[in-house]
Amino acid sequence: MNFPCPAPRRRNVASIFRACLALALLCGAARGAAPSYSVAGIVNSGNYAPGPFAPNSLVTIFGSGLARSSQQLTANDISGGQLPTVLNYTQVFVDNVPSPLFYVSDSQINFLVPSTQAVGDVKIRVASEGSTGPEVMVTVVDSAPALFSLPDGYAIATHVDNSLVSPDSPAHGGEIIVVYATGLGKTLPNPATGEIPKYAAPIAALSALQVSLGGVAVDSGLIQYAGLTPLSAGLYQINIQLPGNLPGNPGTDPEVRVTIAGQSSPAGLKLAIR
Repeated sequence: MNFPCPAPRRRNVASIFRACLALALLCGAARGAAPSYSVAGIVNSGNYAPGPFAPNSLVTIFGSGLARSSQQLTANDISGGQLPTVLNYTQVFVDNVPSPLFYVSDSQINFLVPSTQAVGDVKIRVASEGSTGPEVMVTVVDSAPALFSLPDGYAIATHVDNSLVSPDSPAHGGEIIVVYATGLGKTLPNPATGEIPKYAAPIAALSALQVSLGGVAVDSGLIQYAGLTPLSAGLYQINIQLPGNLPGNPGTDPEVRVTIAGQSSPAGLKLAIR
């Protein structure tokens, strides 16, 4: 930032310089402290579980001083079908690459791991209004499934008419439902970083995908699609025809888990099927 200083005229130049330097320091302090966060505050947006994360995953950072005020992504922030990498003067860098943003505030950022990100240990850093936070290391793997959940512990899933599957409107054996997830990894084709896909694309690791209900694996032939959700960056869906003979005790909603190559969604989430 440039600060105008008066011409020296007959006054002592050194005193004027000191006055301008003090003003610059004061204005710099007014911007607030640098972003503060730790690896413990970087979690999956679907269920707030810690890493590892996968390319094209929705991730949340919790901390302080992350942005000067709250700002949610709007249609005006999207240009050419691409998510912004700057929101309210805030950026997130993954291995020094600016990452797409959904939401920023003083205490929280929701962002998208680049879809082309290589696996391994990567550096995450937040910058806001010229101040930068620490570089923290997280691990990126090929797939890190996470299901979205409701406050009552049920997975977010819909009937074919897009109505919510819930205890009041459960799914039934033989029915086709859609389960929503993040962290299923790269797809074929794979979207560009920040691209809002207008197309369906199956996950690259489709042959390694397993869905289980009540601890029993669903026959792979019943999984009709697993891949990107069109028009939704970072969101995946799994279209499943439920088995005719549902596992578990009658009247008891089974646990649902998604596993890809040894990486599994957290335990305990239920699916309302009867």
